[in-house]
Amino acid sequence: MNDDTDEVLAEVGPRLRRIRKERGATLAGLSETTGISVSTLSRLESGLRKPSLELLLPIARAHQVPLDELVGTPPVSDPRVRAEPIQRHGRTYWPLTRQPGGLQAFKVLVPQRKEEPDLRTHEGYEWLYVMSGRLRLVLAEHDVVLATGEAVEFDTRVPHWFGSTGEGPAEFLSLFGPQGERMHVRARPKKAR
Repeated sequence: MNDDTDEVLAEVGPRLRRIRKERGATLAGLSETTGISVSTLSRLESGLRKPSLELLLPIARAHQVPLDELVGTPPVSDPRVRAEPIQRHGRTYWPLTRQPGGLQAFKVLVPQRKEEPDLRTHEGYEWLYVMSGRLRLVLAEHDVVLATGEAVEFDTRVPHWFGSTGEGPAEFLSLFGPQGERMHVRARPKKAR
C-alpha cells in the first residue's frame, strides 16, 4: 500500500473510538448490535487490526453515519470554475468546460452595438439559453429575438449568426457539440384534460 492509504487507515481506529464515545456506546453494546466480537472492535479502535469493508459497514449502520465519516475521506475541493475570460469578435466568453473536444459550455456576454449579421456554417450542434437581455438570432431565413429565459437549439451546418439587438447587452449560455451532439431537454408531459 502507498503512504496515503496507510495514513488514512491509521486514522480509522481513533475515529471509530471517538464516534462510539460520542454516541455513548460501549464495546459490548456495539458488539451486540453489529455481531462483531468485542476483541475485534477493540483491536480496530487501537489500530492493531486493519479495517475492512465487512467490519466498517455494520459499524456505520450501528452508528447511523455514512461510511465516509468512518474512513475520513478528504474534503471535496472547491467546485467553482475559475476560467479566464476570452475576448473574441467584441464578445466576452467564459469557458465552463475544461476538457478539449466533445461538448463545450460557455457563458457569453454580447455588448450593446449595431452590427450586420455575418452568417456562418460549421460542423456541430448548438444550444443557447438567454440569461439576461435580448439576443438576436439569424438562422437561415429566420430572424428572431430571444428574451431572457428563452432557449434555442440548432444544427450549425445551417447558416447562422447571433449577436446584439442594438438595444442593450445580452448574456447567454452556449453549449456546443462539435460532432453534432444534440442537447436533451426533459420536460413534464402536459396533464390530460
